[in-house]
Amino acid sequence: MYSKEETQRLKREFWVTFAEKYPRKWLLYDTKIKDFSFKFYVDNKKAQVLIDIEPRNTEKRIAYFEKLEALKNILEEEFISDLVFEKDYVLENGKTISRIWVEKSGVGFSNRNHWDIIFDFFNEKMDALERFYLEYDEFIKDIEN
Repeated sequence: MYSKEETQRLKREFWVTFAEKYPRKWLLYDTKIKDFSFKFYVDNKKAQVLIDIEPRNTEKRIAYFEKLEALKNILEEEFISDLVFEKDYVLENGKTISRIWVEKSGVGFSNRNHWDIIFDFFNEKMDALERFYLEYDEFIKDIEN
């Protein structure tokens, strides 16, 4: 078991190593939609690539989620087949968001032997989500229709 400091150091090393292996600028928070972001997540059981839809306004959050849901077939056939869609995902802090994600279980950041597997998973899945988003962003942004 690692101390808190060792865990923080290892996580920092993990992210630096990932950035060195895949040196590119990821879209992440730069979607031009407030509270709509792409995220990487890793712990000691799994790695995930996420789309978090977090507007405080529930109607707006659901409208964005439903736009993505309307594109689900295209997304799954052309980009990523194993996504999970959850309209009302409750975070640990109790906040309800909408989340779409893909997960690789059985891997963890504290096992250096998993790092390349996680990095490749992150790169492949985030790249696919970004390509999808950049192709359909105008449709997704237009929630008035």
